Amino acid sequence: RHGPQGVRRARRSNRHLFSRYAGFISYLCAPMKRREVEMLWKPGKIELLAPARDLRSARAAIDCGADAVYMGGPRFGARQAAGNSVADIAAVAEYARRFGVRVYVTLNTLLFDDELADAERIARQVVEAGADALIVQDMAYLEMELEGVELHASTQTFNASPEKAAFLADCGFSRVILERNLSLEEIRRIRAATDVELECFVHGAICVCYSGRCYMSRTMSPRSGNRGDCMQACRLPYDLLDAAGNVLMAGKHLLSVRDMDLSGRLGDLLDAGVTSFKIEGRLKDEAYVRNVVAWYRTRLDREIAARPGLVRASEGQSDPGFEPDLARTFSRGRTEYFFDGRRARVSTPDTPKAVGGFVCRVARSGPGWFELQGGEAFAPGDGICFMYGGRLAGTNVNGTEGGRVQLNKEWKLPAGTEIYRNYDRRFSARLEGARARRSVRVSVTVSFDEGAVSAEFRDGDGCSATASVVCGNGAAREPEKVLEMLRTQLVRSGDTMFDVAEVCFADGMEGVPFVRVSEANALRREGLEALLRHRTERRTERHPARAAAGCRYPYGTPEASENVTNRLARRFYERVGGAGAAPGYDLQADLRGVAVMRTPFCVRREHGMCLKGRRDEGPAPLWLRHGPFVYRLEFDCAQCMMSVVFEGRG
Repeated sequence: RHGPQGVRRARRSNRHLFSRYAGFISYLCAPMKRREVEMLWKPGKIELLAPARDLRSARAAIDCGADAVYMGGPRFGARQAAGNSVADIAAVAEYARRFGVRVYVTLNTLLFDDELADAERIARQVVEAGADALIVQDMAYLEMELEGVELHASTQTFNASPEKAAFLADCGFSRVILERNLSLEEIRRIRAATDVELECFVHGAICVCYSGRCYMSRTMSPRSGNRGDCMQACRLPYDLLDAAGNVLMAGKHLLSVRDMDLSGRLGDLLDAGVTSFKIEGRLKDEAYVRNVVAWYRTRLDREIAARPGLVRASEGQSDPGFEPDLARTFSRGRTEYFFDGRRARVSTPDTPKAVGGFVCRVARSGPGWFELQGGEAFAPGDGICFMYGGRLAGTNVNGTEGGRVQLNKEWKLPAGTEIYRNYDRRFSARLEGARARRSVRVSVTVSFDEGAVSAEFRDGDGCSATASVVCGNGAAREPEKVLEMLRTQLVRSGDTMFDVAEVCFADGMEGVPFVRVSEANALRREGLEALLRHRTERRTERHPARAAAGCRYPYGTPEASENVTNRLARRFYERVGGAGAAPGYDLQADLRGVAVMRTPFCVRREHGMCLKGRRDEGPAPLWLRHGPFVYRLEFDCAQCMMSVVFEGRG
């Protein structure tokens, strides 16, 4: 009755009531099956969201089936090395609109006061260039009066609780990007607290720390992850010491965790009410993007088809031109991490590098060669790696003969050594030679009128275009042959993005003129070009949200970890009841005594030293040491949480 705006206003007001009485509603729903409760929260359109380092990667992601892409702006993105010009963002948006694909621009670093004007200018420029939404961390953007702009709350805003997600939705964010450390049950609880769109990482690198709350880089260097220049301190080697200074483990990558792979859990996430399925990797190359997007496209489509009422968020069918295989692409080893709760064996203490997929063990070897014990065959040019002398080593395959593999270095590998392939030459060749194509099905209706031929080209998304040609050749002597020729020529869509699947004739064989092949081709060309213009000129629907009346910060006075680093962010928190915010840690020079990392990952649990259930031991601290830098590990066993506290230079 009141239109879409009225519906959105009603949903925002109802959100407060639902949050207030969520416990009572849960009680009433207790006898219901969990799946039936979850169905109440399912969104209609489901989005596969792909990373794009640049224009080329963005087009590759779209061609392989992405429903949306996210890419860095000219500045203020959390990956400084993956920035893009406004012109390139405009080019991506133009290509994306052909398929109804959305484009999100990351402006998700913290801002300082002298950067606010530039940040606002860039935000307006990229939206004008065609960006459908901005992904932001700094609350300053909510104070910039960016009318009509859709804002997504970056995972850097630490979105790990129902209260935080509901608060951000009330503040005007259209989407909340969830913390990567969450379990499925935690995601369900967040969904029950708000109807805001939820975006969830399903693949790629994991930040071991809660997102946006890691300051470890700044203890070793001027670089800051919150400022787009993380030095990846979590991937460095550390010594683990006990309280007496004894070295328990030496030179291990104790904070380096495996890469996420939730491709087998997409159905669970759909049932939990997730809207967008996000692939990490704005610094990854085009081959990674193509392979991973194609893999997830197939699996997500299968889950969507099994759930009535769900549809893809974009249009067209993709043929990547190759068979995707996650085992052939970049990975530090795969894990579902804490999706089913806290558990061990999720780290890679021996190396933070990508080792690829396990292939075989060494049966026997000599200088520069080894024989396989089972596993796949290798090919010349493959890259392999293995642990040698306690460290990761690697080389290339020079040749193979029978079960013997010749190496390009004189390694003599002990029997039983595990061999991993981190570069598959044959798969890479297939990937490089593949020509991905994304197409939209079109039907054509042909009509005749006094020597003219008209054709309406219509796709399945409501777009249509009409073309016509005048034929000065009189009536056709053999109309059946003319109709057959028209059908043959009109389906030849060639290198266009269209597949003409059906040609029908509105008037049957009445009034059929004689039509030359060249005229039929001109009719097809003109019609498809007009249809392409129509699809390109349309704008994908944006969903800017308005702040709810009475939006209140739920945690009292904002602490330094809330990352308030400029006057607009401070004004925002004052406006929503969070006056007196502490200066963010990125404004502080000395971080000694600060918990520079808080994480559900636990070194004790990971290495068989968990204290839960042990009455004879308290949560005594351990210590990490990297060169001169020393950190104290504190353990909250009740919350299953670990804090890394910077103690300074030893």
